[in-house]
Amino acid sequence: MHSPPLQAASARSAVLAHLARHARADALPAHLRSCQCRAQGCSWHLRHRGCAGPVLLALTRDRSGRAWRLSDTCAACAAATSHTAVVPATLLAPRRPECPGRRPKPLGGPAERTRVREMLTYLSAVLPQFTSPAARLLALQCALRADTRGCVRLPAGLLRGMRLHGRTELWDELEHAAWLRRRPGRHPHVEAQLLDAALLYLRPGSRTRARAAQWALRPAPVVVPAGRPPAVRLTALALASHTAGDAGSTDLDVLARLGGHAHVQTAELLDRLVASRSLTAWKHNRETGEVFWWLPPLAEVGR
Repeated sequence: MHSPPLQAASARSAVLAHLARHARADALPAHLRSCQCRAQGCSWHLRHRGCAGPVLLALTRDRSGRAWRLSDTCAACAAATSHTAVVPATLLAPRRPECPGRRPKPLGGPAERTRVREMLTYLSAVLPQFTSPAARLLALQCALRADTRGCVRLPAGLLRGMRLHGRTELWDELEHAAWLRRRPGRHPHVEAQLLDAALLYLRPGSRTRARAAQWALRPAPVVVPAGRPPAVRLTALALASHTAGDAGSTDLDVLARLGGHAHVQTAELLDRLVASRSLTAWKHNRETGEVFWWLPPLAEVGR
């Protein structure tokens, strides 16, 4: 409240950067954290079955963006609270030194899935709800590949592989949202400056984020046939980030939010993944709001 007035274009980034500093400086030790929503009589959300799951740090936008709240909240209450995103634990953890002599692990492990899941969650909170799936895929690569100053350089070959080369309207979307600014010049690559100040505090290091960005291009074990539209690819990526082994699950609200879709659209996209044999089946538990899915054996993928 003692800060100078902010321009509208930079207000969102300034608010998120301010909250990020509080999240790291004021976080309690794990053994002292409890669900603050429960302490408030669970008045922040509609009724549900009660507190459950680990205690997470949740960011909630209230009163149409005029108020923001950081709170320790259990997983069940966080999922039931509107306009809420979970602050990824890796944004709060200290940076671990990387061992130069260690052989890199294959892509698609828990580290890559976690990084992508956390970044998709973050982007779902900071980008406008109407942002297209293709622009969200582009923003994900920018966020994961940016350097410590928020500068990003995407080669033309990478954009061609994503079937996004020459799609200037996608960059226009992200510029209109005041999330990045393209750098002028004619190059075989595209350079941009990210305007989201909170991304400058990302953890872990650039090497780990680059591995996550590479895995996001082909998010095994959810294999999507070539040529599928961005909405299908984004949904498959969200599923892969919540998959362990040959099955996965998450809340339908979470899955819809990550893709920027309504529930009906999300269900249709899941049906399309079943039709392309990327999934064997999926099921929605209407009582709990959870979605479950199963993957085909690797030998059957692509038949």
